[in-house]
Amino acid sequence: MVGIASEFSPERQLQISRREAIELLAERFTRLPEQERKLFSYGSLYVGFNAAFSGLIANSLFRRVLNITQARVASSLPMAVLPFLSSAVIYNSFICEPLLSGDLNCATCVAIRGILIGSVVGGLYPTLLAIPINGGLAARYNTNPLPRRGNIMQFWIMVSQPVLKQMKFVFILQAAFGWYISSRHYGIYLKMLRLPPAGSDNEEFKD
Repeated sequence: MVGIASEFSPERQLQISRREAIELLAERFTRLPEQERKLFSYGSLYVGFNAAFSGLIANSLFRRVLNITQARVASSLPMAVLPFLSSAVIYNSFICEPLLSGDLNCATCVAIRGILIGSVVGGLYPTLLAIPINGGLAARYNTNPLPRRGNIMQFWIMVSQPVLKQMKFVFILQAAFGWYISSRHYGIYLKMLRLPPAGSDNEEFKD
């Protein structure tokens, strides 16, 4: 919190409250260039759209493996909406809000969170979500013989292996995008800290 605390008097530099930090960052956020404000505000949605795309890919792969041709929209809708909402909310909760409240001041921590959210929530979660959705459709339309007892776990491991192999590249892309967007957000956060105090002679922000 050094960048924020330096704006207060010496006796208060180590006693800045969380509320004061949030108010100061919010004020500085409004003074950022519009393009950076939009990137920070909508970054979680970009992560969510990427996760939705991963869900649609995973859904398509499982449908192909299980020979499902029916209910394309019924299976695609939850595979796009649930990963989108989950990724956007989690990214906003673990990266955007902590940055804007001054609770996250570590570049490495931000990058690791971005990578994990991108790869796990935006990649692995949609893949696992596709299993029960398409398993239910395969059972309903009898497109693929499903084991009734005993070998269910082994069956789904066998079915998931080729899908996971094809999804590896998607996981890597999701992790890379999560790292990129979180790094950009941390860079914007650092710019907020470097902004001069409101009302100073050098108030105009320059890159």
